[in-house]
Amino acid sequence: MTVDRKSPLLPTLAAVLLLGTTFSANATTLRMATDSGTKGSPAGDALERWAQMIEEKSDGEIKVNVFFQNELGGQQEVFDLLVSGDVHMMLNWPMTSYDRRIGVIYTPYMTLSWEEAFDAYSPGGWVNELLGDIYADIGLKFFGPWPEGFNGVASRGKYALTMEDAGDLMVRTMTVFPAPQTMQALGYRTAAIDWGEVYTALQTGVVDGEAGNVIYWPYEYFRDILDYYVHTKHFFMTGILTMNLDVYESLPEAHRQVVAEAAEEIMNQQFVAAREQDEYYIDKAQADGMQYFELSDEQLREFAKRAREEVWPLMARELGEEIVEVIRTNASPL
Repeated sequence: MTVDRKSPLLPTLAAVLLLGTTFSANATTLRMATDSGTKGSPAGDALERWAQMIEEKSDGEIKVNVFFQNELGGQQEVFDLLVSGDVHMMLNWPMTSYDRRIGVIYTPYMTLSWEEAFDAYSPGGWVNELLGDIYADIGLKFFGPWPEGFNGVASRGKYALTMEDAGDLMVRTMTVFPAPQTMQALGYRTAAIDWGEVYTALQTGVVDGEAGNVIYWPYEYFRDILDYYVHTKHFFMTGILTMNLDVYESLPEAHRQVVAEAAEEIMNQQFVAAREQDEYYIDKAQADGMQYFELSDEQLREFAKRAREEVWPLMARELGEEIVEVIRTNASPL
């Protein structure tokens, strides 16, 4: 089901979809959603595995209703439902509307390699611990990341390997800070567009490309439109496994343990699978005609230096100097 996020029917539809949830001594039904990923996509499959594990580990005492991309609205709308407790659990790509500090996950060029990223994002890693504290402050239980890999710029008709050439392209960015600011620092013109509206923006020429994702997303969703993928690696992209904190704490201890253990298992599976999955889609995209460009180490560090110089000071003002100092201390050296 695809729902136009601007449709006046959306609140009514969401309400209908969310009816029937129960919390009782005998059975619990939980609602789980993702803001990005249809049924059968890697994110959709992860969501279904999480739900299945919860039901199995609880011996059927917990039932889970799963909602995929656009079934309950756009990215912001579904995140609103999570924060309000109308959706209980999510695999989502973080929105910063409730706390801009969540934008720490979109710090450009915080890590430069898979090994550094995994160290930072894994349980006990410095990024993982930062995010856990921030999520708790907005009433969400943070289980952990669901990593995808380093993102890039997919485009049509033209591409840019230098910051000078980037000015010829208008690219879609995520609607969260500092996504537009990062691409502007790298020389691009930008338009912040919700994920559900990207295809139309590309098709109608509002933007020349998409600058928010690992190659899987532009290949899977837009390969009939986009020709090139430049692996700028400006963000290490990861979804987040999370739950409304009030709902989590209302569960019996045994059920809390089931939900948390299942989330950890999903996270650990993705840490193993992410790099192989990303490399698979890089090869698949090229086999199907998309031209792929890997930046040299020199180019990558030049991009990273520019983004850090221009964007990190903005982040210090928006997120707090204390958080950015932690980033500066732990980030990959250039």
